[in-house]
Amino acid sequence: MRIVGVELGGTKCICVVSQDGATIAEERRIPTTDPVTTMAAIEDAFDAWRPFDAIGIASFGPVGIDPAVATYGYITATTKPGWANTDVAGRLLDRYGVPVGFHTDVVGAGLAEGEWGAAKGLADHAYITVGTGVGVGLIASHRPVVGMTHPELGHLRPVRMTGDDWPGICSFHGDCVEGLASGPAVKARAGMPANEIAEDSPVWPQVAHPIAQLCHALVMTGIPRRIVFGGGVALGVPWLLPMVRHMLDASIGSYGDRSLLGDLDDYIVPATLLGEAGPRGAILLGQQALAE
Repeated sequence: MRIVGVELGGTKCICVVSQDGATIAEERRIPTTDPVTTMAAIEDAFDAWRPFDAIGIASFGPVGIDPAVATYGYITATTKPGWANTDVAGRLLDRYGVPVGFHTDVVGAGLAEGEWGAAKGLADHAYITVGTGVGVGLIASHRPVVGMTHPELGHLRPVRMTGDDWPGICSFHGDCVEGLASGPAVKARAGMPANEIAEDSPVWPQVAHPIAQLCHALVMTGIPRRIVFGGGVALGVPWLLPMVRHMLDASIGSYGDRSLLGDLDDYIVPATLLGEAGPRGAILLGQQALAE
């Protein structure tokens, strides 16, 4: 079983090939520029690795993931210049004629963390990235949770922290979770990047609160047995996740069977695969497409 994959990111693409579905045999990094140039470079990498049995694509979004809809395999209404309505999966399927697995980059990372990382051994978990944006991959029975499209839980409108009326920066929703807690939001609020803000700054509770509200919503779905955090803000600020755990505990209160969550130190955890998660997740998407 030989599978190629690509993590198609907003600034770079990581193309990989695996012989066994578990290890990366070779990797090639490509800058994400315009669609024509970028897709040609991805195909150049895949051509060099022929023959292979399947392709996996973990892409920035929003993307079309419903095979019954004409936009399946497309990057759809993205704000990245030039990429809206770009057919990614269909182009590669036409060129190579092998099964193609296609999903978001955050789902790819979530699948990898479930297979080899911080959620290993759990059939159901959530992966949240807090960085340039806020995205969620929700995994149940080792598969992405999907419906008519992929979850956009970073755009939930949270209960606001008492006394915090900062409007947020999301161009669509203002004070959604992404508009309040992403890296650009933290910088806009504080006037400096997250990694330069002191631990005792009043900004951090205002950032942790909407993230804890997102976790509250996920807990109430009844799905994730663990919530794994990735992204530059979540992993680069060591005091942020402890704040989130504390606020989640207060938000849930005594509702429900709290024993199901266990110790919140073990329920809300940092990712372990880091930069390997997306490319390895793309390989898993290729495996799933081949199995289907």
